[in-house]
Amino acid sequence: MQTTLETLKSQLELADELLAGREHMFEPQDLPGRYGRVVKALDHLLQAVGCEAVLGGGWAVWRHGFLGRVTQDVDILLGTADLDAFLRAAAVSGFDVLPQPAGRWPKLMHRETGIRVDILPEGQRPGTPSRPAPTTLPHPSAAGASGATLRYISLPTLVELKLAAGRPRDEADIAELIRANPESIDAVRQHLAAVHPDYVIAFNKLVERAGDQRDE
Repeated sequence: MQTTLETLKSQLELADELLAGREHMFEPQDLPGRYGRVVKALDHLLQAVGCEAVLGGGWAVWRHGFLGRVTQDVDILLGTADLDAFLRAAAVSGFDVLPQPAGRWPKLMHRETGIRVDILPEGQRPGTPSRPAPTTLPHPSAAGASGATLRYISLPTLVELKLAAGRPRDEADIAELIRANPESIDAVRQHLAAVHPDYVIAFNKLVERAGDQRDE
């Protein structure tokens, strides 16, 4: 999205709303303005299809303590068995299914708000072509899902997916999450150990980095 004075102003206003409401915005449905509306539209789809999903990406990073993280899009983790039915329902329920090259993950556009929804399908492999992740995306039920209502992804799984993506921005997010959740470091490490040993090694390095930055 091209940055304009209008979009910058909108983002600053959103950041102010999020800061003011941090103590009572516990669920995705509590997000302000058009983001709350798109979450409710996604809930409608989940209930129509009878499936579950979790909200990841930048919004989950914000919810888990990186208060400076504001994002433009919505990222949801969805089960493979529910994907086709979800996309069919979306196309007749206020969303456009955006055309994607073969092999790319599905994307939606919410017509009312203009917000893009990126779908992370269970079983797909994150990372980049040159550095694919050693694991695939888990089912939402293993990431904090609860019924046909959108929930935030759990902190351990959020860190897992950020490590799997392997981008510098994701590593920066993890460092901020470590600083915001020092009491959860052991639980996150135990989760990663059950997923892949490479993630534990990468996480330990980021824990050390976060500690060094805190001491500066």
